[in-house]
Amino acid sequence: MGSGWQQALFEDYKISLHNKQKGLSVWELIELIGSGQFSKDTDSTTVSMAISEVFNELVLDVLKQGYLWKKGHKRKNWTERWFVLKPNVMSYYVSEDLKDKKGDIILDGNCCVESLPDRDGKKCLFLVKCVEKSYEISASDKKKKQEWIQDVQTVVNLRKMGVSSPHRDAQQKRKALRQKLQAEQEEMERKMKELQTSNEMKQLELEQVRMQLKEAAARAALEEKKRHDTHIELQDHFREELEREQMIRQEMEEKVAQKSSELEQYLKRVRELEEMYHRLQEALDDEKQARLEEEKARLLQTRLLEAEATKRAMLENLHREQEMMIKMTEAEKKELETMQELKEKALQEAMQQLEQLEKERIAALEQYEHIKCNLEMATSKTRSWKDKVAQHEGLIRLIQPGSKNPGLITNWGPASFTQGELQEREKNWQEKKNATSLE
Repeated sequence: MGSGWQQALFEDYKISLHNKQKGLSVWELIELIGSGQFSKDTDSTTVSMAISEVFNELVLDVLKQGYLWKKGHKRKNWTERWFVLKPNVMSYYVSEDLKDKKGDIILDGNCCVESLPDRDGKKCLFLVKCVEKSYEISASDKKKKQEWIQDVQTVVNLRKMGVSSPHRDAQQKRKALRQKLQAEQEEMERKMKELQTSNEMKQLELEQVRMQLKEAAARAALEEKKRHDTHIELQDHFREELEREQMIRQEMEEKVAQKSSELEQYLKRVRELEEMYHRLQEALDDEKQARLEEEKARLLQTRLLEAEATKRAMLENLHREQEMMIKMTEAEKKELETMQELKEKALQEAMQQLEQLEKERIAALEQYEHIKCNLEMATSKTRSWKDKVAQHEGLIRLIQPGSKNPGLITNWGPASFTQGELQEREKNWQEKKNATSLE
């Protein structure tokens, strides 16, 4: 029933009943629930079954009921019975109408329940042991067997602890809770009355405060008028001051704009000079790389010449040995011919290697000539950039406070540095030039 219950509709219905100051009887409430107005898929049969179930649990103390198979003590046959479990006894009947009672199983703290294996064609067996007798019972499936075992064991445990019925304990707890809620409600009503009395007193105090606030507002209005007149006078004074400050600020902005244009021209010249320095550095790097490649080519040519000289010496030694072998005796001629053939083969291989070395030497010489041309081009490029940098050195004018000393006149116009600064610049430039030529 709880799955389709419309709690919002029921709350609205309760509010309407409270406004009408009219209650419902038990039978009217049952009929209202059975009508399906506040729940889905609920009819009068479902409500009747639910009420019967609640009656069995709360009034008759029925913990569980259902059909089980019981084995007889005398004939040992199996008979289906309707079992009803209560807090102190487990009764069994012929059918669920509870008219023909067949016996009771008295449950106390000395009883126990055990699960049995399947036998004699019966499944889902369990045993209820009491002081006088033991009862073998069979359930329809494993789930019901487990539920009956747990419920019977719960009753036995409650009997051991001396608890009469879990439903009665719940009823007593609900009764105590209702009494507690009623006492809290009465206390709440008493506090509400006190708060109402206090609220009335506060209303009187607020009325007095409101009158006082009106008087204070009148006095504040007079003071506000005085402050307003004073504020207007100050505002006129501040306006005149602001106009003077704006004129001064405009003059300063004009001066700053002039200085900014001069600074932009200076920065433009500095950027041009920096770009020239970067290009000069690239030219110097190219010249350095060309020198390194020239040195590598020289070393390669030296190694090739050394290898060629070594091969020539080997050829001369082989030639001398060949002439000495020819002058030997006829007895050693055959052996010498064999050795001569081997040495001729070695001589041919050495000649081929010598030709290869000659080709490599010619290629290295061509590479050296190419690198030498690149070095000359880099040197000429470096000299041209050095001349350009020397020409642009005089274009830099630093923006500094004026000096009382007379300024210098150069080919490009008045300079903004003294004679000492000029000597220092010439000294630095000469050191950089010497360092570049040494590299």
